[in-house]
Amino acid sequence: MTFREAARRVVAEGILPSMTHQRISQLHLRDSENFPEVQKIGRSNVVDWKKARPYFEAHAKKAAARDRRRRVEPESESE
Repeated sequence: MTFREAARRVVAEGILPSMTHQRISQLHLRDSENFPEVQKIGRSNVVDWKKARPYFEAHAKKAAARDRRRRVEPESESE
Protein backbone atom coordinates (compact mmCIF):
# COMPACT_ATOMS: atom_id res chain seq x y z
CA MET A 1 0.00 0.00 0.00
CA THR A 2 1.07 3.59 -0.48
CA PHE A 3 2.46 5.67 2.37
CA ARG A 4 -0.73 7.75 2.26
CA GLU A 5 -2.92 4.66 2.75
CA ALA A 6 -0.59 3.33 5.45
CA ALA A 7 -0.93 6.63 7.35
CA ARG A 8 -4.72 6.40 7.10
CA ARG A 9 -4.67 2.81 8.40
CA VAL A 10 -2.37 3.65 11.32
CA VAL A 11 -5.03 6.07 12.56
CA ALA A 12 -8.07 3.98 11.55
CA GLU A 13 -6.75 0.91 13.38
CA GLY A 14 -5.98 2.95 16.49
CA ILE A 15 -2.22 2.42 16.42
CA LEU A 16 -1.49 6.15 16.76
CA PRO A 17 -3.84 9.12 17.14
CA SER A 18 -2.34 10.83 14.08
CA MET A 19 -0.02 9.99 11.19
CA THR A 20 0.76 11.53 7.83
CA HIS A 21 2.39 10.16 4.71
CA GLN A 22 5.11 12.77 5.17
CA ARG A 23 5.91 11.36 8.62
CA ILE A 24 6.08 7.85 7.18
CA SER A 25 8.55 9.15 4.57
CA GLN A 26 10.67 10.62 7.38
CA LEU A 27 10.61 7.35 9.32
CA HIS A 28 11.61 5.48 6.16
CA LEU A 29 14.60 7.77 5.63
CA ARG A 30 15.71 8.07 9.27
CA ASP A 31 15.09 4.49 10.40
CA SER A 32 16.06 2.60 7.26
CA GLU A 33 17.53 -0.26 9.32
CA ASN A 34 14.20 -1.16 10.94
CA PHE A 35 11.66 0.18 8.45
CA PRO A 36 10.06 -2.53 6.28
CA GLU A 37 11.13 -2.85 2.64
CA VAL A 38 9.81 -0.08 0.41
CA GLN A 39 9.23 -0.36 -3.33
CA LYS A 40 8.74 2.45 -5.79
CA ILE A 41 5.75 2.19 -8.13
CA GLY A 42 5.55 5.18 -10.41
CA ARG A 43 5.98 8.18 -8.12
CA SER A 44 4.59 6.39 -5.07
CA ASN A 45 6.42 4.52 -2.35
CA VAL A 46 4.64 1.34 -1.29
CA VAL A 47 5.04 -0.99 1.66
CA ASP A 48 3.54 -4.36 2.61
CA TRP A 49 1.04 -3.65 5.42
CA LYS A 50 1.61 -7.10 6.97
CA LYS A 51 5.24 -6.10 7.55
CA ALA A 52 4.59 -2.42 8.26
CA ARG A 53 1.90 -2.85 10.96
CA PRO A 54 4.28 -4.40 13.54
CA TYR A 55 6.78 -1.60 12.82
CA PHE A 56 4.16 1.09 13.49
CA GLU A 57 2.96 -0.69 16.63
CA ALA A 58 6.53 -0.73 17.99
CA HIS A 59 6.96 2.92 16.98
CA ALA A 60 3.73 3.80 18.79
CA LYS A 61 4.92 2.15 22.00
CA LYS A 62 8.17 4.13 21.91
CA ALA A 63 6.32 7.38 21.16
CA ALA A 64 3.79 6.77 23.97
CA ALA A 65 6.59 6.16 26.45
CA ARG A 66 8.07 9.56 25.56
CA ASP A 67 4.89 11.63 25.38
CA ARG A 68 1.47 10.94 26.92
CA ARG A 69 -0.26 12.92 24.12
CA ARG A 70 0.73 10.16 21.71
CA ARG A 71 -1.14 7.47 23.61
CA VAL A 72 -4.30 6.17 22.06
CA GLU A 73 -7.00 6.08 24.71
CA PRO A 74 -9.58 3.30 24.39
CA GLU A 75 -13.04 4.56 23.49
CA SER A 76 -15.48 4.36 26.36
CA GLU A 77 -18.53 2.17 25.80
CA SER A 78 -20.72 4.03 28.28
CA GLU A 79 -21.86 6.66 25.78
